[in-house]
Amino acid sequence: MTSPKTIGSTLGEVAAALAKAGFGEPRRLARRLVVLALGLSPEEVFAPLDRAVSEEESERTEAALRRALAHEPLSRIRGSREFWGFDFALSPETLDPRPETETVVEAVIARLTDRERPYRILDLGAGTGCLLVALLSEYPRAEGLGIDRAFRAAVTARDNAARLGIAGRACFVVGDWATAVAGRFDAIVANPPYIASAEIAALPPEVRDFDPRLALDGGFDGLDAYRAIARDLPRVLAPSGLFACEIGAGQDEAVAGILAEQGLVVDEIIPDLAGIGRCVVTRAPA
Repeated sequence: MTSPKTIGSTLGEVAAALAKAGFGEPRRLARRLVVLALGLSPEEVFAPLDRAVSEEESERTEAALRRALAHEPLSRIRGSREFWGFDFALSPETLDPRPETETVVEAVIARLTDRERPYRILDLGAGTGCLLVALLSEYPRAEGLGIDRAFRAAVTARDNAARLGIAGRACFVVGDWATAVAGRFDAIVANPPYIASAEIAALPPEVRDFDPRLALDGGFDGLDAYRAIARDLPRVLAPSGLFACEIGAGQDEAVAGILAEQGLVVDEIIPDLAGIGRCVVTRAPA
């Protein structure tokens, strides 16, 4: 890529490089990369296209373009992802939150209707902390515990909670699902790894190469994490307590069966916006 002189020429060269590499909507992606690299607002990228681009800005743009050409998601290049109206910092050890995961938050809110109750909430596989922080933002008197198997993920979640004003009500620790948890919780949420091991190689490079394998690999059939979590749920769920978890496409009946084997009552399987079963909701017996 030749050194761009203006925003207009920068957009043109970035879009051409993306188009040559086979990216869809290259002009749109180019705008987003330029906005990010130059520190512009989305509106400013349409402001005078003859605005000069400095050498430093050109270098930042080229660096962002190289990462995009390697199929690194824009959220990874930016270092953050929006979820439930909050901006969550990412790290190499955290899953990049997807919009469909908000289905889990919506499922809990629809069932725990008293926003002023001091609920106790447990997040298994916390990652960025997005599920727990989103829920605590909706329940101002609630407190929560997030657990992740990766130390750096737990640190990232802790830092996100602090930056977003939830630190006083959230604690993040390293652990193996709920095996070391004591006490009971009114709601437990999870977005565990659910990709079968043999299918990971065929995932899009944006996922396969940049999301941590620990957050993707669900074992031989993709269901190992659900089995591990389900074993502890009768012990850590309060009577009538709620468990809501994200699932992969086509896993609804299998996951519901695993949870039912532990005495949980299946409440609902909730589809995402594409109509795919995305969240299994169960309750502990009263």
